[in-house]
Amino acid sequence: MEDIPVIYIVTSLGFVLGMIFGGTAQKTHFCTMGAISDIFFIGDWNRFRAWMLAMAVAILGSQALQMMGLLDLSNSIYLSPNLGWAGAIVGGLLFGFGMTMGGGCGNKTLVRLGAGNLKSLVVAVFIGIFAYMTLRGIVGLARVELDSLTAIDLAKRNMTAQGIPDFLMAMGLADATARVISIVVIAGGALWFCLKSKEFRASKPDMLSGLIIGLLIPAAWYVTGVVGYDDFEPTPLASFTFVAPVGESVQYLMTFTGSTINFGIAVVGGIITGSFVVAKMFGDFHLESFADASDMVRHISGGALMGVGGVMALGCTVGQGITGMSTLALGSVIALLSIVAGGIFGMKYLEEGSFTDAFKALFERG
Repeated sequence: MEDIPVIYIVTSLGFVLGMIFGGTAQKTHFCTMGAISDIFFIGDWNRFRAWMLAMAVAILGSQALQMMGLLDLSNSIYLSPNLGWAGAIVGGLLFGFGMTMGGGCGNKTLVRLGAGNLKSLVVAVFIGIFAYMTLRGIVGLARVELDSLTAIDLAKRNMTAQGIPDFLMAMGLADATARVISIVVIAGGALWFCLKSKEFRASKPDMLSGLIIGLLIPAAWYVTGVVGYDDFEPTPLASFTFVAPVGESVQYLMTFTGSTINFGIAVVGGIITGSFVVAKMFGDFHLESFADASDMVRHISGGALMGVGGVMALGCTVGQGITGMSTLALGSVIALLSIVAGGIFGMKYLEEGSFTDAFKALFERG
């Protein structure tokens, strides 16, 4: 019997990891937009702490793999020496605003789709279309132009990557010292923020979701970087992210003949399947459609903005906010803050009904 091609092993494992993610998110209601909404409207920080716990666990696991020499995170898209700060800011703001219009970020859209939400099907299709337009279509021209005009080439400053440890090394610290300091400050600070809350420690679903989803990030790095290693045809180093893979999934479904599945496409399928299985098991599967035409327009616009913004920012709330942060990339920090800012403004827009009133309300609140 011939050996099984590495790509089939990698995509099979990606599908399984995606199922675990989808089932966990469905059962525990893990959602970044929901976390921001809980803080903004009812002052509940538990789901936000779950997200921060996932980020901290992802950093610890991913950096452990890096320090053990099992993989090189600098081969990921997040640690390029070209710091695309403008794309991270503009894309992050667009994505954050779009996720409020679309009823959830990329991962929540896939999870809700698995649980029978037909609105999320439309959102996912528009995320995919506009993501692909921004990757390789007409919107991509503007993205490339913005990047060429604003990106900072750190190689000219004798830096090989945009990781926070690399900036500390440029200041004279040794590699190991710079990395440990970065891990302690960022992951340690996030853990302290999460675990200092007695209410969060008592919330088993939130604690569990943060731990499981956080562990899935280094697991995915291991699958693509170690299991997927091949001298002749290596698997691109990747972990969980949902915008570009949704676009690739839409293309894959349309051009199955002659098209090749990859890790991201497999994860997308796994998340929908995992959410479906858990929703059916616990009686949470319900078909849901649009309330009216304006509801449909709002969700379509949200999907389009997430597709454009997610590609410009190189990721979504998970792709940059957890996976990107696990690499300690400065660009991920910028994108994450921009996504949160865009989400807050989007919620204020929905509350006030216009951009002008939303701006005024935010300034008055401040």
